[in-house]
Amino acid sequence: MSFYDVYDQIKNKPYEEMLDRVTVKDVDKVLSKTNLNENDLLVLLSPAAVERLEEMAQKAHKLTVQHFGKVISLYAPLYLTDYCVNKCAYCSFSFDNDFPRRKLTALEIDQEAKALKEMGIQHVILLTGESRIHSSVSYLAESAKILRSHAASIAIEVQPLDTNEYRQLFQAGVDGLTVYQEVYNEDIYKEIHLKGPKRNYRYRLDAPERGCEAGMRSINIGALLGMDNWRKEVFFTAMHAQYLQKKYIETDVAVSFPRIRPNLGGFEPRVLVEDKDLVQAMLAFRIFMPRAGITLSTREEAALRDHLIKLGVTKMSAASSTVVGGYANKKEDNSQFEISDTRTVDEVKTRLKQLGYQPVSKDWDILASEEETNVFSTSRNYDREARAGAGV
Repeated sequence: MSFYDVYDQIKNKPYEEMLDRVTVKDVDKVLSKTNLNENDLLVLLSPAAVERLEEMAQKAHKLTVQHFGKVISLYAPLYLTDYCVNKCAYCSFSFDNDFPRRKLTALEIDQEAKALKEMGIQHVILLTGESRIHSSVSYLAESAKILRSHAASIAIEVQPLDTNEYRQLFQAGVDGLTVYQEVYNEDIYKEIHLKGPKRNYRYRLDAPERGCEAGMRSINIGALLGMDNWRKEVFFTAMHAQYLQKKYIETDVAVSFPRIRPNLGGFEPRVLVEDKDLVQAMLAFRIFMPRAGITLSTREEAALRDHLIKLGVTKMSAASSTVVGGYANKKEDNSQFEISDTRTVDEVKTRLKQLGYQPVSKDWDILASEEETNVFSTSRNYDREARAGAGV
């Protein structure tokens, strides 16, 4: 059994009708509960719950501090190559977009890693377009080995791989995996993924589980909001995250809520996802899954990110570049999407401290100081014990 089997059982429920039937009284009842089920999540995602966003925010903040402390882990993406064999309607890297493609050499990767370290970043996510020729497993493994001398934690966001391939990368030093399903609606998925291996919906959907089986310490999933009804997409994302958290108790599960940003193909969102919608999505998820991480990228503007931090965020990017070689080897290349928060790492750290949070530059299990380790890892160990004790 995989999550696809779960999705197949729940995908055709009348979600719009279920959401519209929710009343404010239903929302109040859910907010008084300790443990939520999937119907409770729908209640918190409903239009009626907009009337209780302040109460939801207070509860989400309390749960986040309880399980994670007031600590925010910082990371940055490092794009290795923008070659891609897929034709996707919404992505600048789509093979039918005409621009000079790049692939970093070993020397360039080392230079990028040093630049990131000098910026104060120790947690790096390696990203590529989806091309097994230009971003082979061996290339990714070699890249990770180069990064290991400069970074404390390395994750990947690349094409879906087999379990044994994820295991090879884990042995090379990769400890985290991000795979966005893009859109959980299977029909829309096929409409926007026009050519290439990415059209295989189920292979991508099962990729996070293969990463768990390979030993990855952390898994990050999400839907690209704007493709379909955002309430349904957040619901399916949460169901996916819950499935992984229950089945793989040794793996840290996190979600992201990326919204479509301007891109080379000029793709426009099918559904408008406003700031208040993003807030509701994050709050509902945090209350439903209090022990899961929430990742926030520089897709969002600085002021909004500052506001969202207290609502459940546990990890955020800083000083990001979505261009191949965007740190030490800057060129006028095409970016995957436009970023909105252009602050430096130091500026982000300063702001976090002003908000009462402790920024950390390394992953939770290899933090820089004993104090940070006590604040962060103790709560994560407690969460694992709690999950195991509860049989989940």
